[in-house]
Amino acid sequence: MSDSEAYTIHPIAHIQSDFAEKFGIPRQSGLVEDLEARVVFTPDFRVAEALRGIEQYSHLWLVWQFSQAAGRPWHPTVRPPRLGGNVRMGVFATRSPCRPNALGLSCVRLVRVEWDAPDGPALRVAGADLLDGTPIYDVKPYLPYVDSHPDARGGFSDKTAHRTLGVDFPPDLLNKVPAGKRDALLGVLAQDPRPAYQHDPARVYGMAFAGLTVRFTVDDAPDKMLLTVTAVE
Repeated sequence: MSDSEAYTIHPIAHIQSDFAEKFGIPRQSGLVEDLEARVVFTPDFRVAEALRGIEQYSHLWLVWQFSQAAGRPWHPTVRPPRLGGNVRMGVFATRSPCRPNALGLSCVRLVRVEWDAPDGPALRVAGADLLDGTPIYDVKPYLPYVDSHPDARGGFSDKTAHRTLGVDFPPDLLNKVPAGKRDALLGVLAQDPRPAYQHDPARVYGMAFAGLTVRFTVDDAPDKMLLTVTAVE
């Protein structure tokens, strides 16, 4: 690579989400529509003029960094969780965070522009799959006439079933979750937060969400497929 090709980029914003740790974050954007987050611009880019016209779009692309993977060595092959962590695929054939530049791309729904927020203007978005504090390098509008390809092939992802779990969330525990966060949390749990290779029905998992720790077990026998919440702390 020549010096003329090297390029330094700086965050224009950071995400504010309900995920303080990686465990539990949906594996792709858009899987949990009730999951809302905020795109908060850094002071240099906190300029209303830069967002002029953005409210005309329903969806946006976020270009961001896998901050926990940044600086780590990359490898030409990875083990996708979707394949149970047992099969190696080329890194460029996956969305693994272990990439040469550790960049992520997410399509989110624009809920509204918070023009008058104290840290605004900011963007309220839905369906984000980002860790709280994730640096964002660019925001671009989603254009249906070029970005939507209904006949596209999905590679190995098309060959592995995407399933959701039933969720048993006792009312006394659900009431410990703020009312505005309950649908999002139920959606996250239904996506099965566990690593793809873990299937121990006796194991108790703990997931940080919206300042709470949610503990649960999962029975994924073919006739059951049920996640049961055991505690909210």
